[in-house]
Amino acid sequence: MTATIDAPAGRIHSEPRVTGPLPGPRSAELLDRQAGRESNSRSYPRKLPMAIRRARGSYVEDLDGNVFLDFLSGAGVLSLGHNHPEPLAAAHRQLDEFVHGLDFPTPVKDEFTELTLGMLPEPMRGRTRIHFCGPTGANAVEAALKLCKTATGRDEVVTFQGGFHGATLAALSVTGLVEQKEPVRGRMPGVHFFPYSHCHDCPLGLTRDTCKVNCAAFLEKALTDSNGGLTPPAAVLMELVQGEGGVIPAEVEFVQRVREVTRRLGIPLIVDEVQSGCGRTGTWFAFEQYGIEPDVVCASKALSGIGLPASVILYDEKLDVWKPGAHSGTFRGNQPAFAAGAATLKVVRRERVLENVRARADQLMVHLQGLRELGPWVADVRGLGLMAGVELTDPATGRPASELARRVQWEAVSRGLILELGGRDDCVVRMLPPLNCTAEEIDHAGRIIRAALAAALDGLGAAAGAA
Repeated sequence: MTATIDAPAGRIHSEPRVTGPLPGPRSAELLDRQAGRESNSRSYPRKLPMAIRRARGSYVEDLDGNVFLDFLSGAGVLSLGHNHPEPLAAAHRQLDEFVHGLDFPTPVKDEFTELTLGMLPEPMRGRTRIHFCGPTGANAVEAALKLCKTATGRDEVVTFQGGFHGATLAALSVTGLVEQKEPVRGRMPGVHFFPYSHCHDCPLGLTRDTCKVNCAAFLEKALTDSNGGLTPPAAVLMELVQGEGGVIPAEVEFVQRVREVTRRLGIPLIVDEVQSGCGRTGTWFAFEQYGIEPDVVCASKALSGIGLPASVILYDEKLDVWKPGAHSGTFRGNQPAFAAGAATLKVVRRERVLENVRARADQLMVHLQGLRELGPWVADVRGLGLMAGVELTDPATGRPASELARRVQWEAVSRGLILELGGRDDCVVRMLPPLNCTAEEIDHAGRIIRAALAAALDGLGAAAGAA
């Protein structure tokens, strides 16, 4: 049986359905209209050619009636999938009350603030302030950098290779992806990139069995050596799981040593949890699994649960040195987003969604580890919670198998599964399913990914033979 979206209830059941080549004729018409009018920077419709009619839960339906299991989830925004009824109803109610609030207090904002601070470990809650940035994760990163520079009176920032923090100017300046940075002139100066903890492809050319977490030692030495060339920075910024960088969870010891040296030297530690936060990794924030307490936490993406924009930084009150009006933003008071976010957090707690994340992550990892049976092109399988990735490399050269990854993505969407790519040269097939996805949906996805990789490998072999 194939999946359908029942109107008007909006329920989807069974499995994905794709009835013909993509894009279908109605989608193709709208894609052509988009290409003629929108920026050349548009991305997702080039790789996933569909025009979307509607969506419910873990599924999306295009204009041609094809139904896809969505393991992209709005790039991690849709923590409860598409159009969950409770946050949706909360947002609808708020629309009739009050929509745009600047930074005025409102009952719904107060509730959202209380529940958001409640995601933090108990010892942090009493000393944490919240600043509403709005509307994107990049705005949170920019605000965090500005806060730390103001509080410390310092200029420079330490960040890590492979990280992605946004596409605005300062956020792009602290991002590792050179392709996006190269054309941009006038980037923020004073940014220093250090090796990140990536044991599968160690930036120092070491192996984990002999390494003494040298990437952490390198940073420690640079920060403490009087001849290290670095003056004390305003902040150290890191992702605990590099998302766009290829789903790379940092080693626990690496993170703990970074936290120790930054605390010892009085350097604020900013953790970018824009993608890994709000339950994505199986705890409210990934830093909980590393046994640390950061000075600043950046959160956005899944804060509203249904894709309404919201963005905050959570920071230690000792950094709260801003004067009134020092950092503002017209769209920082999105009341429907606050209403939806509060409802989402209640659903996550009531329905024990974090437990589901951990169970479904284990289940998904079994499927992904099984892909190794298909051959040596599967170089690594990794993730934390429902952030998962499969790195594909050429076994003959060790180089990123970018074309193979693109073929896997295409074969998957042609079978009804939406996936993303990331990592170096887009050689990592990435998954960000809804946090409340079901065991059945994980099994559907696992079977499709396996079939997609097998077909992509066959296609790659055929292309090589023809050449």
